[in-house]
Parts: sequence; C-alpha cells; structure tokens
Amino acid sequence: MLTKILLGFQHIFAAFGGIIVVPIVISGALGFDTKTSTALLSAAILGAGVATIIQAMGIWKIGSKVACIQGTSFTFVPPAISVGLSLGIPGIIGASILGAFVEIILSYFIKPLMKLFPPLVTGTVVCLIGLTLLPVSIDWAAGGVGASDYGSLKNIGIAMFVMIITLLLNRYGKGLVSSASILIGMVIGYIVCIPLGMVDFSTVAQASWISFPKIFEYGVTFDFKALLAFTPAYIVTVIETVGCLKAVGEVSNIKMKDSRVGAGVLADGVGSIAAAALGTFPNTAFSQNIGLIPLTKVASRYVAIMAGVMLMIIGLFPKFAAIINIMPQPVLGGVGIVMFGTVAAAGIKTLSRVKMNNRNLLIIATAVGLGLGITFRPDFIGQLPESLKMIFSSGISTGTIVALILNLVLKEEKEN
Repeated sequence: MLTKILLGFQHIFAAFGGIIVVPIVISGALGFDTKTSTALLSAAILGAGVATIIQAMGIWKIGSKVACIQGTSFTFVPPAISVGLSLGIPGIIGASILGAFVEIILSYFIKPLMKLFPPLVTGTVVCLIGLTLLPVSIDWAAGGVGASDYGSLKNIGIAMFVMIITLLLNRYGKGLVSSASILIGMVIGYIVCIPLGMVDFSTVAQASWISFPKIFEYGVTFDFKALLAFTPAYIVTVIETVGCLKAVGEVSNIKMKDSRVGAGVLADGVGSIAAAALGTFPNTAFSQNIGLIPLTKVASRYVAIMAGVMLMIIGLFPKFAAIINIMPQPVLGGVGIVMFGTVAAAGIKTLSRVKMNNRNLLIIATAVGLGLGITFRPDFIGQLPESLKMIFSSGISTGTIVALILNLVLKEEKEN
C-alpha cells in the first residue's frame, strides 16, 4: 500500500501543474473573484481524481483499464473563455456536458475518425493551442492585466527566474525532478515571492478546512452556440487521448485494440460530464504521465487509481486550493511561457512529419493565420451575428474548422 501511495504521488506531481493552471487561467481571464476561482480550483482537482479512477479502474465498458492519469486540458481554455464571457460559468458547464456527448459518440467511431484528422490537421491545431495561449503567459509574467506594476522589473525578473529554474530542472534533472519541473519551479518562485511581500495569505485564512462538492452549484445553461464553440476542442481531445492511450499501451507492453482505446475515449467523455457536475472543466488523458511508466518500471493501473483517490482527497480541502490560488502572477508567467511554448512545439513536431508541399503549406498557413489573427485582433469578428461570434471567437476553434475544411476540399498533390 505504501509503495502504491508513493508511486501515486509521483503521478500527481507530474500532472498537478497542468491540472491547476487551467482553472487559474480561465478564472483570471473571466475576472472571477477569489472565492469563485478557489472553488473552481478545488473542483478541478476533485474532478481529475474522479475521471482518473473511471479511466484506470474501468466501469462496465467505460475506461481503458491502464495507468492513465486524467486532468483538465489547455485545449478547452480558449472556448471556455469565449463562452464564459457571454454565458458565465453556467454556460461553460452546459457546453462541457453537451460537448462530452460529442466525444462519447465519437468513441464508437475511433477507426474511421482518425482518417479525417491526419497529422497535418492535428499538428496545426495543437500548435495553435500553444500559440493562442502565449499572450496570457506574457501578461502573467508582467504582473497580470490591469496591475499597477505591470511590466515592472521585479515582476519580469521573477518570471524569468522561474522560467530558467524550470528549464534547467527539466533539462538536467533526473527522474521525478525532471517530470515535476513545472511544479517545482512554481514552488520555488512562490517561496521567493513571500519575503518580497507579493503573497497575501488572508484568503487562505478565510477558506474553510474542508468542503464537500455541491452538484451544479452554479447552475447550468444549455446553448447550441456554446456547443459549437466547444466541439472542435472535444474533437482535438479525442485525437490526443487516442495518442496517449496508445503510448501508454506501448510503454506498458499492453496491446491496445480499437475497442479498448474507444473505451478510454468514452471514459474521457463520462469523466468530463462528472467534472462539469462538480462545477469544473472537461478532462482528458495527460501525456506527461506516460514518461513515468518506463522510468519507474511500474505500469500498474492500481497506482493510477491510488493517484485518483489522493486527488479526490486533496480536492476536498479548500485551504489547499486557496494557497495555490494566491500564487503571484509572475510565477505563473514563468512556467506558463514554458508550458504553452511546449504545446506549440509539440504541434510543430507533429507537422515536421508532414510533407511540406504547396497544398499542405496553404492549409497550415491559412489555419494558423486566421486562428492567430482572431486571437490578436478579436474585433475582426465584432460585427458577426452572436452565434457565429461565439464559434469563431476562439483561435483554436477557428483554426480547427479551417484546417479540417481545407484538408477535405483541397485535393492531394500527385506524386511525380
């Protein structure tokens, strides 16, 4: 039991940075107060635990029954922000639930679906996810949008210090130190900020010691326009989860048949519905945990189940979430630059395996151009009907739709 707990903690360390950053990003972008953002953070940790248990344990035909950790995904940040700006948390919850049914349906069509999303499309989309989020990390590094000391030498200095520490740990650290470099970088930056007077612990004092989740605490709003904004993110999630599950099978020496992968994608959808009911954002398989399996030489799904149980326990303590929630913005900026840049680089890596002929270059250029263009100049679609505005207000949804359509419309070039 002790061994399972220790190995479970390793998985939590590797995944924790990704789990906590998503609710922090969305809360900051939507201007939620500290109480609300702390509650969302606790729910995200709790939801990750529930989704992990569903995935690793397997319930009936739901779950891949492999050592796969679940958590909130960066993919859903842009659509969540675009929907949240007009419909608030209830709109995000509603879109998460409706979108999850899209993923559940797609889980039964894994083999034919992959043909619609070749590396050309998936690489472009993943690259856009990172690129559209980088401005957020730069704002953090400067102190946060609207901060009186925005861009001060102190803020930028702390962000660069955290970024360098994270890079060095990831590059030269061994084992767990490298896997948990994001988390360690955040902790070091946090500690440095305390004597500089940049951390206000009053919120932690006000937070309760323990709190049980209230199902649909914020209510729920179902809106078809919001579903359209979330659908591309869920499609990307299906593709990412398929890749993660196949990778887990490979490093675990487990044969991953299409039916088993489909059950894992189904668990993704069910886990996202559970997370939405708890008041947080959709879940997906975490790729960063795959590296721990060959490192520890332990591929037991019971270790992942133990990690899920511990995440659920941690999620029940609001004071813990409050301590994370008051982390200074420059600290988040330092790790955010690395994290979001890494996501963009992963997309570039996928595209490097694509033949760069005229057709493929046109698809990449148009999808990235429109995706980034709308991200940096949102007023471009300001005069569109509200329904279209919600769909295309996210650079990632715009880029996905454009890449998918062009890939289907533009004919493949004949080989000479």
